[in-house]
Amino acid sequence: MASRDEKQANEEDKLIVSLPKERGWVSPYLYLFQGFWCPSTHIQGVFNFQKNFDAKDSDVIIASFPKSGTTWLKALTFAIVNHKRFPLENHPLLTSNPHQLVPFVELIFRGDIHELISHLSTMNKPRLFGTHIPFPSLPMSIKESNCKIVYIYRNPFDTFISSWSFFNNIRPKSLPTLTIEEAFEMYCKGIIGFGPSWDHMLGYWKESLATPNKILFLKYEDLREDTNFHVKRIAEFLGCPFTEEEESSGMVENIINLCSFEKMKNLEVNKFGIVGGSIEKKYLFRKAEIGDWVNYFSPSMVEKLSKIIENKLSGSGLSFKI
Repeated sequence: MASRDEKQANEEDKLIVSLPKERGWVSPYLYLFQGFWCPSTHIQGVFNFQKNFDAKDSDVIIASFPKSGTTWLKALTFAIVNHKRFPLENHPLLTSNPHQLVPFVELIFRGDIHELISHLSTMNKPRLFGTHIPFPSLPMSIKESNCKIVYIYRNPFDTFISSWSFFNNIRPKSLPTLTIEEAFEMYCKGIIGFGPSWDHMLGYWKESLATPNKILFLKYEDLREDTNFHVKRIAEFLGCPFTEEEESSGMVENIINLCSFEKMKNLEVNKFGIVGGSIEKKYLFRKAEIGDWVNYFSPSMVEKLSKIIENKLSGSGLSFKI
């Protein structure tokens, strides 16, 4: 007689086969699952996360669309939340990649659920998790709890270039490289992991307006422009503000330096090895520049994506400078 886990796996396999699919960026296919495009390797993790995650009020969820500043925000948030726990000269971020310290739920929930739940119950508070899952597909326990969500979004033009470069670097050799024209057409149709990107942003944006005490909505460009201000803002939002003494001692600036792109990129721990099962850490740190897209976009690409964004975000209050 088939076990419960085997039955569930069979049901999920049947579901995946029934879903609409399109060519993938890293995997052969992306599947339209719960209204967003998802790699088959992540669907089981999303399912298990939705069914088995018991959110605590002290939990912190770092949410983002891929290639929107996720690695940086994970590092900053980990350092902020633990600023009284770890001395900067002997900090976990010096010896561990941010994605190891703040794991993606859609990845960790692909494994043994019973063992994972046991592990989660013994984690120090606050527990920090990352996710690319759109807001509507988060577990009800997160939506009904008082846990905090910090969401970061980025100009879709830069997000596209960063995604195209990153996914071509980590694509299996058995799959052909995506040309920028091919990738752009897919992106404009919303066909990218956890896309469409505009739906992803709007889901968290609208919820942040409804529950500003639960979701902090950050713009990558703003975080880059005034990191000091937003680091203190994140700390206040998460209930761990810096004291006047800590600020005067330079703790905020020290955290910013510890988590800077240059610092993280040059750490030995981020130059070698893999994270997330198969991703080489070195590919997580590309340029972190604002406006790099101008070096790749043709006038017709600019016009097309500008019209899509204007149409999708019209009336929402969200906008981007082109």
